[in-house]
Amino acid sequence: MNFDVLTIMPQMFDSVFSVGIMKKAIDNELVGITLHNLRDYVHDKHKTIDDTTYGGGVGMVFKPEPIISAIEHIKKENACTILLSAQGQLYTQEIARDLLNYNQIVLLCCRYEGCDERVAQHVVDRELSIGNYIVHGGEVAAMVIIESVSRLLPGVVGKEESIVQESFSEFLLDYPHYTKPALCKGLRVPKVLLSGDHEKIRKWRIKKALEKTIKNRPDLMVQTFAKTNGEKFWHYIQEIMEKE
Repeated sequence: MNFDVLTIMPQMFDSVFSVGIMKKAIDNELVGITLHNLRDYVHDKHKTIDDTTYGGGVGMVFKPEPIISAIEHIKKENACTILLSAQGQLYTQEIARDLLNYNQIVLLCCRYEGCDERVAQHVVDRELSIGNYIVHGGEVAAMVIIESVSRLLPGVVGKEESIVQESFSEFLLDYPHYTKPALCKGLRVPKVLLSGDHEKIRKWRIKKALEKTIKNRPDLMVQTFAKTNGEKFWHYIQEIMEKE
């Protein structure tokens, strides 16, 4: 998987992918990340990347010409070009899995008031947002997408079965995890996890995952209930309610 990042602040990425799992993935050539400075595609002597907005208003807008030139220069076959924007579709684990179908992902990181709307309408393939909040630019969002997609690639995560079991693999958040010691400052690990009864542990984990999802992300359950006519939800409920 190759990621190409268009940004005016490539230095922001220097340390992020130089450590940990992502560094190993890059060293093992499972993932390739290339940074492109958008100012390299600006031809005036001041390297002007932005301008005032038509119709008035505060803030500056990225000009379309350097963006179009950059994308035309770097985009290859079977590529998906993504504009990171607060106005975009909400990024999800489902979209992360869908992006695995491409050989190249081009990530456009704008700042200020964003980019000329002609880029969003006619140049990029998708417009994505990582959440209902505002950050200074698309760089942080690009980092999120690169890591979330990369960890789904075979060989990137050491124990690939952990990817299947973690949050959002179905419609549930992940179940609670505990480690040694069994007693820490008066707080005990749930007895069922020490029982050795794998079936009881499995059902306990489903129950706790449901409880956490209902508390923190009920929207996930509502969406899945609607998509599957409640099939997945009732499947888990039946497993929990089965007589032991």
